[in-house]
Amino acid sequence: MKTKQRVVSVKANPRLSEGYAVARKILYAFLLLLISGNVHAALNVFACEPEWAALTQQLAGNQASIYTATGALQDPHRVEARPSLIARARRAQLLVCTGAELEIGWMPVVLRESGNSAIQPGSSGNFEAAQYVSRLEVPTRLDRAEGDVHASGNPHIQTDARNFLPIAEALSKRLIQLDPANTQLYQQQYTAFNQQWRVAIARWEKQAVSLKGVPVIVQHKGFPYLNNWLGLKQVAELEPKPGLEPSAAYLGSVLNELQQHPARMVLRAAYQDGRPSEWIAQRAHVPAVMLPYTVGGTPQATDLFTLFDDTIQRLLEGLK
Repeated sequence: MKTKQRVVSVKANPRLSEGYAVARKILYAFLLLLISGNVHAALNVFACEPEWAALTQQLAGNQASIYTATGALQDPHRVEARPSLIARARRAQLLVCTGAELEIGWMPVVLRESGNSAIQPGSSGNFEAAQYVSRLEVPTRLDRAEGDVHASGNPHIQTDARNFLPIAEALSKRLIQLDPANTQLYQQQYTAFNQQWRVAIARWEKQAVSLKGVPVIVQHKGFPYLNNWLGLKQVAELEPKPGLEPSAAYLGSVLNELQQHPARMVLRAAYQDGRPSEWIAQRAHVPAVMLPYTVGGTPQATDLFTLFDDTIQRLLEGLK
């Protein structure tokens, strides 16, 4: 009798009946989306530096939800392992970093405190870009008294556009491994990026022909890959040891050396204090050139392509 009363009450209430009909339609539409494969949770990515966030975006499109741990105007060597970073790492399915000890001062703490087994070293969710390129300045002996020396070689691999080719290929395969349901999307994104990037490299190298053999001073030993790619000739560094700020006396000694080995410009990354470069530039009568170094380093460097557009343009302006 009670059941009969409930049925009668439902039929007697047209608003309730209409609500059930709407709910059925919504559920049906959602099931269709699931069946068609159009609904997928975005892959949660923790990128250590802006260049790897930008590359992951190129390869994954909207299929990745990307958090960037450092900013373009921040020294990636010196980052605080903040609780916010740990919380983000705890939820990540893929960690994309430079590696080669660039993040040695903070990433081990983030990984340990996150308790996320999916992104620990050696797991499929841990991707280090430096593993896929030939590294320069690998030390023959290790002595921390020599400053910020990296056992695996210089980690600033992102300044050579050619390095993004093997890294993109490896990262695309890793995305497919972690998210096989979107294999076709990742393959299409990689193919498009690879083709566009090769065309861009040819354009940049043509534009930069006049830079080959140009002697330069660098504030930090952060440009060996750029030098190797474009043929710049590094004649001096403003840091007495990697990571150590120069004193006035040391800058004076560099200035004396430049009398024997003149330079055409002094280079620094956007995140670095420009005072040492400006000091040398004024006294050696050469331009101080600030390079974006990564995506976001300058207003013009909004993605990977404009990063190198702006880098080449700034170097050419330094020759004028």
